[in-house]
Amino acid sequence: MDLFTAIDVTKKFSNHTALDKVSVTIPENSIFGLLGPNGAGKTTLIRIMNRIIAQDEGELYFSGRKLSPDDIEKIGYLPEERGLYKKMKVGEQALYLARLKGMSHDDAVKKLKYWFEKFEIITWWNRKVEELSKGMQQKIQFIVTIIHEPRLLIFDEPFSGFDPINVNILKEEILDLQKKGVTIIFSTHNMASVEELCSQIALINKSKKILDGNVWDIRKAYKTNTFELHYTGYNGNLRDFLPAQFEVTDQSTINDHFIAGIRIPQNGIPNDLIKEVLPYLKIQAINEVIPSMNDIFIRTVTQQVNIPVTQPEVSL
Repeated sequence: MDLFTAIDVTKKFSNHTALDKVSVTIPENSIFGLLGPNGAGKTTLIRIMNRIIAQDEGELYFSGRKLSPDDIEKIGYLPEERGLYKKMKVGEQALYLARLKGMSHDDAVKKLKYWFEKFEIITWWNRKVEELSKGMQQKIQFIVTIIHEPRLLIFDEPFSGFDPINVNILKEEILDLQKKGVTIIFSTHNMASVEELCSQIALINKSKKILDGNVWDIRKAYKTNTFELHYTGYNGNLRDFLPAQFEVTDQSTINDHFIAGIRIPQNGIPNDLIKEVLPYLKIQAINEVIPSMNDIFIRTVTQQVNIPVTQPEVSL
């Protein structure tokens, strides 16, 4: 079942089109990556989802029916540009924000104390926000985003300002929230995090959706029939004996063996490559190179013009 759907959403500001008939479908209990370069339209779409601004055209659906003002309390939103009242005490402000989300005083205090202790920041309860580091403020905002236990969480660059240890802590919490049934929209420029956390993505560029689908299926669909060959017994250039239809993309040495990237013809199979190299070297391993989401992001945004909106069917 899909929790959130946007259909043909369009938004214009003066002479600028921020979104041009963008459609996305967020499956329930998924971590969905909303990707795109700066200025692509991601934040505009997120603000429309939260009813901070209204779309000019298109429809929004939450849990199978049109999005209504009452649905907003079921959404938690952590924006990229954070904002806390610096002169307020940390606990006082967190409690105030929790009450704005409809929580009772006692329930808010109980749950806030739980999360403050879990994140080891309970000693900062009575300190002013301005005394906190950026990373510490990020933890406070993460807590107040999830405190009312919404069905949908929208995180815009949630790891910004965190050191690697705290990034891992936050990742674990996000995965735990998903296990509890929460649906998460995850907007980031960190493609490694996308591969690690997201099952589905949509890529927006210049106001249009240019790619969407399952992360692993997309990566397989962008394969180039390139293989990484690990070998010993030959230290020359593989181009010296490989037929012209085999393209050597790179060669390097690591520890006690050599590595080469080799692209074989699209109608070829790894056995064809093995047959060609066996007379000259000893194969240690051969692995197919699956493009990373970072490679695909760069390729689709900077190199391709006419890109299918829906990811093509993968041939295995």
